[in-house]
Amino acid sequence: MTASPRAPARPRRGSVGHHVGAYGLPALTALLFLVFSLALPRTFPTRDTVDSILFTQSIPAVLALAATVPIVTGAFDLSLGYGLGLAHVMVMHLVVTEQWPWPWACLVVVAGGAVVGVLNGAVVEFGRIDSFIATLGTGSMMYAVTGWITDGGRIVPGPLGLPAAFTDLYNSRFLGLPVPAWYVLALAGALWLVLERLPLGRYLYVVGSNPRAAELVGIPARRYTVYAFAASGLLVGFAGVLLAAQQQIGNPSVGLDYLLPAFAGALLGSTAIRPGRPNALGTLVAVAVLAVGLTGIGQLGADFWTVPLFYGGTLLLAVGLAGYSARRLRTGADAAAAPGEPSPSARDGDPAGPTP
Repeated sequence: MTASPRAPARPRRGSVGHHVGAYGLPALTALLFLVFSLALPRTFPTRDTVDSILFTQSIPAVLALAATVPIVTGAFDLSLGYGLGLAHVMVMHLVVTEQWPWPWACLVVVAGGAVVGVLNGAVVEFGRIDSFIATLGTGSMMYAVTGWITDGGRIVPGPLGLPAAFTDLYNSRFLGLPVPAWYVLALAGALWLVLERLPLGRYLYVVGSNPRAAELVGIPARRYTVYAFAASGLLVGFAGVLLAAQQQIGNPSVGLDYLLPAFAGALLGSTAIRPGRPNALGTLVAVAVLAVGLTGIGQLGADFWTVPLFYGGTLLLAVGLAGYSARRLRTGADAAAAPGEPSPSARDGDPAGPTP
């Protein structure tokens, strides 16, 4: 009796597509840098351009990381821009008007950012209000407080200016690189460690994938969502300190300019490194793509209105790609499940499940 020939093993599907999805954005960054270097050989591939990108994009990168954390849990914090404006105005108010020592002013503002984040999370989870509406409302209230503190004007330091040690928080260098770039790398590394290697991060992903399933397996979804908003507020407070050290004046309306770049970076980042779910390294890569693109466009002599056009188009593209990556991840997980076995995306407590 001859044995029937074994069916040929099916090739692994999706491995090439997975690598393209995971590393396509870093490759695009390198490609854009090459294209602009060839188009602008005298100005773009220079140390000054790199320094400019690192200096100018550090605060948007911190805000993008702040936006990423609530997105992991399936929520959105639209108060980021308002919170940034309030935080940097509060730093200037405490240092310039109240004559506080700048380290205490910075610590109070960063801690205050975390408190505001907790309040945002409590309104969303315990008030049962959609995160879009809740954070838009709290953000509007923050903007009102900012206007009350500044009386609608700017906070300008006296003739002696701000303490040099305070401005050096943003304007100094370390090991040849701008200090703000080190802040971003440290925060991204810490966030990656929490989300990818610690139980807290896995719980946050479970909450974002299926809050009800999280509750059924013993994970308090409400509490972890509040944790996510608190971490976001903490990062916003830190970004406000950096913004105050950079601008050295208190401008009540400046924070709103950072809202769109933050969400563009966070959502576009969910299509890279770990496609289909928000992640810190992907957010960092997305910010790099946006920074290289904007710098190259600016050096080509584009008009001022191309910046919001670029960010708006990128945000739409990011939302579309993020949704596609999540659907592809879910479809691949469902197809890989054996007949009669529940798919990984449907299992309660699966930390790799895509966020909504």
